[in-house]
Amino acid sequence: MQSLPHHYHVNAVGKSDNTLDVKIENVEALAVAAPAQFGGPGDKWSPEDFFMASISSCLILSFKAIARASKFEWMSIQCNSTGTLDRIEGKSQFTEVVSEVKLVIAQGESIEKAERLLHKADSSCLVANSVKCKLSLNILEISFKE
Repeated sequence: MQSLPHHYHVNAVGKSDNTLDVKIENVEALAVAAPAQFGGPGDKWSPEDFFMASISSCLILSFKAIARASKFEWMSIQCNSTGTLDRIEGKSQFTEVVSEVKLVIAQGESIEKAERLLHKADSSCLVANSVKCKLSLNILEISFKE
């Protein structure tokens, strides 16, 4: 890992058709539009989708790093995050995000250790630590590879 601070740059270009392209260096641009709930077409990624995706993917990437450092063998992880957007004091904001995780681990690994590592990943996720809404982790299932 590079020493901190890190800097990230995104270029967003709006178009007259109410869409925009979001681009980062060396990565294909993504078409973005308002979600259907805000009158958008509902067929493109939205800032709200990016927000939720960043929480889910950061939790998984944090778990992967912690599991690797702990020499913990796992096969797959799935994280479904659901956010509640509401209006508080006249401002639209996410008020709660619930992330539900399913984890498949190697035979011989400990379910208790898996739970500890998932909670550690949840508490160390930089995206989760950067938002002010309530965050909850629900471990739906930890199973062994068949």
